[in-house]
Amino acid sequence: MIVVTTPTGRIGRQLVTALLDAGAPVRVIARDPSRIAPEVRERIEIVTGSHGDRAVVDEAFAGADAVLWLRPPDIRAPSLESAYLDFTRTACDAFVRHGVARVVGISSLGRGIPGDHGLVSMSLAMDDLIAGSGVAYRALTMPSFMDNVLEQAPSLAHDGVFFGTAPGDHKRPTCATKDIAAAAARLLLDDSWRGRGEVPVLGPEDLSQEEMAVILSEVLSKPVRYQEVAVPVFRARLLEQGWSEAMAQGMAAMMAAKNDGLDNAEPRTPEATTPTTFRQFCQEVLAPAVRAAG
Repeated sequence: MIVVTTPTGRIGRQLVTALLDAGAPVRVIARDPSRIAPEVRERIEIVTGSHGDRAVVDEAFAGADAVLWLRPPDIRAPSLESAYLDFTRTACDAFVRHGVARVVGISSLGRGIPGDHGLVSMSLAMDDLIAGSGVAYRALTMPSFMDNVLEQAPSLAHDGVFFGTAPGDHKRPTCATKDIAAAAARLLLDDSWRGRGEVPVLGPEDLSQEEMAVILSEVLSKPVRYQEVAVPVFRARLLEQGWSEAMAQGMAAMMAAKNDGLDNAEPRTPEATTPTTFRQFCQEVLAPAVRAAG
């Protein structure tokens, strides 16, 4: 039995489909099962609730061979520790109680780079917490997701602009959630690995925001430009949107670290290079979203 947390998110939805296509038995933890497609619901087991709840993870992890661990977003958390470590401790205890053999986590690049990098540093601390439980653990370590630009579909549709904190000419890796789900599926379906490790998922190439704007212009058949937003301005906007002080600062620290080259520090190897290009992502995923937003 493979348990998937956050099955209605971008990674979780694609992962559940991949596991079912492989013939694996799947159980999910979902706060709102109605968000799972009916044709998927009838093929899986569902435990309703939060995977930060002891009773929920006890039910979900009973008899489980492997778990996909993905911390849900909590923009109003009072501290990074509560959002990452406190939320995860209950699951770590349950991994041990129920003899879960393997856990795959969604994490970040940046291990070994000194300094406080906000959400990145806390993701790595969460990896340490899970691995410290004694369970076999693989952390999928990623740069920023291509899919993040989906949140700007209305701006692309109406104004032909997308925003970010990166300098426009800074080349860096990005990856598609499609490839993250595929990497997670391979690990969850493979019962041969043991111990602890990290598996980078870097996408196929490094691109700057300006190069992305060129690709967007070509795919969307309209001029698209990139506009840089200073990190302090970005942080202030998060606070205006209801983020807690701790989470806004953690996000800002992560973005500043990426601007300083955090995502570029991971060597690009054939194993870390994944297939979905930014152009392919725009054609298959972003362009339909932009049309719908327009």
